[in-house]
Amino acid sequence: MPSRADVENPRATAAGEEAELVTRLRAGDERSFEQLVDTYHNTMLGVARTYVRSRAVAEEVVQDAWVGVLNGLDRFEGRSSLKTWILRIVVNTAMTRGGREARSVPFSALVSEEEDPAVAAERFRGPDDGFPGHWRSYPKDWRTLPEQALSGRETLDRVRAAIAALPVAQRTVITLRDVEGWSAEEVCTALEISDGNQRVLLHRARSHVRAELERHFDA
Repeated sequence: MPSRADVENPRATAAGEEAELVTRLRAGDERSFEQLVDTYHNTMLGVARTYVRSRAVAEEVVQDAWVGVLNGLDRFEGRSSLKTWILRIVVNTAMTRGGREARSVPFSALVSEEEDPAVAAERFRGPDDGFPGHWRSYPKDWRTLPEQALSGRETLDRVRAAIAALPVAQRTVITLRDVEGWSAEEVCTALEISDGNQRVLLHRARSHVRAELERHFDA
């Protein structure tokens, strides 16, 4: 049964459990490694897919990353979470493997290249219109739509396609935040970007996905 201190400080408890896991991994505990793979493999594959064009190459990236994890465990110092450290290995492996496609530059360098507006300029009133800068028509309130329209297979397919079409930095951030459920802090640490850049990328990505869903629902 967890102690009162553990209940009051869940972060310390998680850190302790992670330290124990790392100890078992360093000792060659195969079951612990299988647990690690089960926990993170799909996330790693999703991140790798944002850097390379095919699932087959992404699978190879993840396999290489797992080798890097095993070889680097003795050098893991716990300055970040194990999850964040593993993802850094995936990103570095994918960028190296992707060559020109992955641009072979730090992730942070991709941020400044994505200067497209989050929402199309024509959605707002021009300087000669009444109330310049205001919406021409406000986005729809999707709470009024039937639940089956929001959760249907076609809608989910549109979301996946919209995410896949995003620039690499936006695609990576929205995948980690909204698909994998990572916190803003985890994403910033893993991708080595500022909180401001993370928020901008997430906003742009969500805006593009929403625009695609608006077209879908209007149709």
